Amino acid sequence: MTRKSDPRGILRTGMGGWTFAPWRGVFYPDGLPQKRELEYAGQQVGSIEINGTYYRAPAPDIYRQWAETVPDGFVFSVKAPRHIVQTKLLASTAERVGRFIEGAVNLGDRLGPLLWQFLPTRRFDPDDIAAFLDLLPEKVGGVALRHAVEVRHESFLDPRWVELARERGVATVYTDSPDYPNLADLTGPFVYARLMRSQANRKTGYTAKALQDIATLTAAWTRGEDPAGLPHVDKPLPKGKSRDAFVYFISAAKERNPAAAMALASAAGIA
Repeated sequence: MTRKSDPRGILRTGMGGWTFAPWRGVFYPDGLPQKRELEYAGQQVGSIEINGTYYRAPAPDIYRQWAETVPDGFVFSVKAPRHIVQTKLLASTAERVGRFIEGAVNLGDRLGPLLWQFLPTRRFDPDDIAAFLDLLPEKVGGVALRHAVEVRHESFLDPRWVELARERGVATVYTDSPDYPNLADLTGPFVYARLMRSQANRKTGYTAKALQDIATLTAAWTRGEDPAGLPHVDKPLPKGKSRDAFVYFISAAKERNPAAAMALASAAGIA
């Protein structure tokens, strides 16, 4: 779901992907044809993170088909391919970065952030990372681009990373992962969160209190605040301009993630 309310930015809640067999009869109504699942999902949540692009590049007409299937205001985040983010020297990936983005921009105004997820083994190499970020364009084919980077190695818990990301206008993904380091430092003009603690024994994945706490957090983000209660490497920023926020429920009890996204939208007042 999405929320727009001056002076806040837009909040979009969603999940990763839309094709998952356990969602049938739970999230998707019984009897819904599989070919209509994206259409249905697009009416229930405000955004979906496309994960399949990590493994294989869709044809341009597939991107366009996806864009035509979802309603106005809906956007996709697109996960960058593993053949880019797993490369030893990121600075060498200019051509591959270009090909990936040329495909993704076929989503047009349904394109949200591009997600660059680094491996847990990738250490913070300031020179290589800076050169890589310089490969990420602000616009291609008239489509404005937003970039989010998810880091998974503790060496990124470094003020130099925060400074570099802010200089380049790149968002650092906030995860509440139990397995990887968490950074909530705001480094870009928008917020990207991947929440990983849904529980199978709860219909909405989280307790009502936990969802309300997340809703309070998203309200602060969209007001331009940098909540000090979250883990930071650098000092929290003073309140600034409003920010859009993308909040995805990922992994953990995946069967509960659509319900979590919808429940958060309700708690945040956007359902």
